[in-house]
Amino acid sequence: MNYLQAVQEITEVIPGIQYELDENKTQSSYHAMNTFTDHIKRMIRQNERTLLFKSLKKMSNIYKNGDAMLKSAIECTFIYSLDNVTRFCSEEYRKAIFNHMSLDLQKIYAKQIYTHGI
Repeated sequence: MNYLQAVQEITEVIPGIQYELDENKTQSSYHAMNTFTDHIKRMIRQNERTLLFKSLKKMSNIYKNGDAMLKSAIECTFIYSLDNVTRFCSEEYRKAIFNHMSLDLQKIYAKQIYTHGI
C-alpha cells in the first residue's frame, strides 16, 4: 500500500479528513499519518470509542500492508505520541485502546517505550 491508497483507506473511516489531507501542498506519508494520528488523539480524549476502534483497526491495516514510508511514518507519529495521549486514561480504557491495535503495532510501541538510551 502506498500513500494514495492509505489516504483512500483513511477517508473511508473518517470522510471529513479528506479536506485536511488535500489542504497541505506537501502530500506525503508523514503528513497523512500525522493528520490521522491527530484525529485518533482527539477521539481518545473525547472518548469516541466506536470511531476510535475503527480508526485503530485501520491504522493497524495500513501498517501491515503499507510500504516502508508508511510504516516509518506510523512509527514516528502514531506510536511515538501514543504514550502521551493515553497516559491519563483509565486503565480499562487504555487496555481497550491497545486491544484494538494489531500485535505488530503493540510490539513496536513496547520496543519504542521500553528501549532506553536511543
